[in-house]
Amino acid sequence: MIYGTRAVIEAIKAGREVEKIMIQHGLANELVKELLTLAKTKNIPVLPTHPDKLKRLSAKNHQGVISILSAVQYAQLDNIIHQAYSNGHDPFLLLLDRVTDVRNFGAIARTAECAGVHAIVIGEKGNAPITSDAVKTSAGALNHIPVCRERDLKRTIKSLREQGLRIIACTEKTPTLLYSVACKGPIALVMGSEEDGISDVLLKEADELAAIPMKGNIGSLNVSVAAGIALYEVLRQRGL
Repeated sequence: MIYGTRAVIEAIKAGREVEKIMIQHGLANELVKELLTLAKTKNIPVLPTHPDKLKRLSAKNHQGVISILSAVQYAQLDNIIHQAYSNGHDPFLLLLDRVTDVRNFGAIARTAECAGVHAIVIGEKGNAPITSDAVKTSAGALNHIPVCRERDLKRTIKSLREQGLRIIACTEKTPTLLYSVACKGPIALVMGSEEDGISDVLLKEADELAAIPMKGNIGSLNVSVAAGIALYEVLRQRGL
């Protein structure tokens, strides 16, 4: 963590990768306004935070501002896609919609890296923080697989489609089974949150909806398990 408005501003300007910034409710001096402007240009989430929570995080003189540093360097999504095409590969992306559990995120990253995914794409807000715990749970995979943080996942999906990718949403809200959906070619596989799956906004943007067959009494799988099944179905269909 980095404490204090000026310290956070200088960290961002120095190129430090910031996961999120927590600012005390009602704080609006000129320095804070400068920080907010800088955070917006860098796509850094800013969370208005109750003073008591900031106090619990640190007893130091934080001046109402605490930032959490990311354990990874975020990549540019367009660069990832361009590089994949340039190398003669079909881009293979994993887009995570509001996966909030650090252990689930780490486990998914580990499987994605093993499955040859070119990058994991997350939203700017509502996702698990990429901390040292996430890196540990991923068995170090987050040191190898690029992670791209995007401000608007709906807009990102539209951009991916324009770049030739098909969007496949893994959801129980369809009778179509994953095994009958064509997973070859450039694709982005979408997985949803632990609580309510993929948001309706993103489901409407998908080219295909695909369900993992369920034979038991429980209605859903853990998201990291579901991601593993879906990722390796893509590999199976690609003959790899």
